[in-house]
Amino acid sequence: MRTDTVLVHLGRDDEQFSGLVNAPVCRASTILFPTIAALKAAQRDKQKNLYYGRFGTQTVKLLQSACRELDGGYEAMLFPSGLAAIARVLGSLLRPGDHLLMVDSVYGPVRDFCENELRDLGVSTSFYAPEAADELGAAIRKETKVIFCESPGTMTFELQDIDKVVAAAAAAGVVTVIDNTWATPYFFRPLQHGVDIVIQSASKYMVGHSDAMLGVAVTNERCWPLLQRSSAAYGNSVSPDDCYLALRGMRTLGVRLDRHFASALKVARWLESQPEVRAVHYPALESSPDHAQWKRHFTGASGLFAVEFPASVGEQAAEAFADSLELFGIGVSWGGFESLAIPAHFRRNHASRVKGPVVRLHIGLEDPDDLIEDLSRALKECIAAAMAHV
Repeated sequence: MRTDTVLVHLGRDDEQFSGLVNAPVCRASTILFPTIAALKAAQRDKQKNLYYGRFGTQTVKLLQSACRELDGGYEAMLFPSGLAAIARVLGSLLRPGDHLLMVDSVYGPVRDFCENELRDLGVSTSFYAPEAADELGAAIRKETKVIFCESPGTMTFELQDIDKVVAAAAAAGVVTVIDNTWATPYFFRPLQHGVDIVIQSASKYMVGHSDAMLGVAVTNERCWPLLQRSSAAYGNSVSPDDCYLALRGMRTLGVRLDRHFASALKVARWLESQPEVRAVHYPALESSPDHAQWKRHFTGASGLFAVEFPASVGEQAAEAFADSLELFGIGVSWGGFESLAIPAHFRRNHASRVKGPVVRLHIGLEDPDDLIEDLSRALKECIAAAMAHV
């Protein structure tokens, strides 16, 4: 079946819930068994069976199965947030003395986790430029165990050549992990390209309504036992209420992302034609240096991109631009129905194509012409005014 059809029908159990369209929220800590033999039978596979509330109720397990099917993986594990998923995946794969190769354009809190928590655990991290896939083979050490990708980058939107990353990792026996929150499996399925583990902040597009926190990791068969054991040992657990919201949001993932994509492309094309804008960083744009790579791997693009202003404008003018927008909220997340704007402050070890101040935009489900009118006014009031005073 095609993806939109799968989204409507996966993660359901019509027999168990007597034909209910939406599976109910099942909350539990204790699960009762008629006999010790029945308890032992459930204990043998806690991923599939009801055993104890920490390992999930029917609601949790239905979302796990939906995520596994949507990404085309062996199994899926849910976490309280996207960052929790990343931290536990890395924790399950790395030991003291190991080395991690991390893309330099990664989400800021993940960089902090590497430079603080992993370092304190005796794991070293090297950051590589997102465009340096051809050089990864030389960067892999004998103690390298994981290569972590995020494509596109969270603030500057460079793409990586995932096929080359996977090839370099496979040649050295290294595990590949990717954060695929921007595209979701609706627009890109990394496991089909040989990636071992794909992570998504389900708080974003999967939930889609900015009212639940969830992370998900979908793995191949090789990596599943490590993640399953580690998650159980650290007491990982998620709320069935949040899982219900994610299952509900998943039904409209396709139609929402198609609208986000169409609106974002219209707004991005308009922005790059404005004299106050130095560049728009969005791989779906024909002007993007990553456009050809995007067309090879992705079937669409989400609503998140960055607008860059001339360096002479300054950070204060960029912040004033974000403040003056009326239809764009100011918030650190994205993926919901509302449009958002936030200045993009980021740390980089390598040279970047970004030279001036950046504001990250999430294009929501409002009419794009209304968003363009709002952006046009803010550009004139804040960016053009700042340029006139340089």
